[in-house]
Amino acid sequence: MEDLDPTFIQAPEHRSNSNSIPNQPEEIPVIDLSRLNDPEDIQNVISEIGDACETWGFFQVINHGVPCDARKRVEETVKIFFDLPMEEKTKVKRDEVNPAGYHDGEHTKNVRDWKEVFDIYFKDPMVMPFSTDPEDDRLRVVYNKWPQFPSDFREACQEYAGHAEKLAFRLLELISLSLGLPKDRFHDYFKEQMSFFRINRYPPCPRPDLALGVGHHKDADVISLLAQDEVGGLQISRRSDGVWFPIKPVPNALVINIGNCMEGWTNDKYWSAEHRVVVNSTRERYSIPFFLLPSHDVEVKPLEELLSPENPPRYKGYKYGKFYVSRNRSDFKKLEIQNIQIDEFKIVT
Repeated sequence: MEDLDPTFIQAPEHRSNSNSIPNQPEEIPVIDLSRLNDPEDIQNVISEIGDACETWGFFQVINHGVPCDARKRVEETVKIFFDLPMEEKTKVKRDEVNPAGYHDGEHTKNVRDWKEVFDIYFKDPMVMPFSTDPEDDRLRVVYNKWPQFPSDFREACQEYAGHAEKLAFRLLELISLSLGLPKDRFHDYFKEQMSFFRINRYPPCPRPDLALGVGHHKDADVISLLAQDEVGGLQISRRSDGVWFPIKPVPNALVINIGNCMEGWTNDKYWSAEHRVVVNSTRERYSIPFFLLPSHDVEVKPLEELLSPENPPRYKGYKYGKFYVSRNRSDFKKLEIQNIQIDEFKIVT
């Protein structure tokens, strides 16, 4: 058996065989969005989305409006890019100053992930805080990096991201309605959105029993939309007992999950589930997530409309941009301390 670089090795309690039921996938809801065309079925769809957000923090959607051709074009184009020699890929390598572009050394919870990624901001240029210092009001501008080859990489990615962003806002409105709020309740939070689009490549791994494609984590965004191929590997932690189970790939479906922002805004009613990616020794896997992020100056705290004497706030407010910058910089290297988590803003009662 081939040796594995120690930076990839997960602690025993976080490895793929720990506290998991790999051969017994839970059937998280698969929701057909074409049902929204039937006025008599709209409320049922909204209720199903709300139930999924509360019970699982995950669901899948079909007939979602993102064209299969746009997705296929991205998949074919990015495979050409990832097959290029390393010296070509590193010409567009991201760094701690500009987190857009190629990277092959990402860390999750201070353990290196078995993957390569390419990150693209939806707004280009995009504005974010200059530093993690709460007293520092300076902003910096970051620009996307684009490879020269393949020549249609940029066009393919921007086309797909446009469709994904449109669906993200449609889902955001349905989630808002499921909470009994106006459908546009969250719209003002995205005037200078920090959303980004990512391509993940998980190569075959010689020791899938020791490494993970992505370590256990919760997404720091509002909602995520994931296109995954047929290989599979995504696992989520069940809210009721923490047991890990796989998300079965459904052809042409998108996997939707709730992030930290929505968890905070709903005061823990909706669940941001921990998830991870397991790898295998024989097949590479691709996935394409779109992360919907608010503006850098948005304060994330429980919505007043959802609070009551019986449901007091469980979180202190935090500025999203500062939170994002802190999380993002910890992705690049192993730190001596754990990266920032939403639980640090919980109100102790």
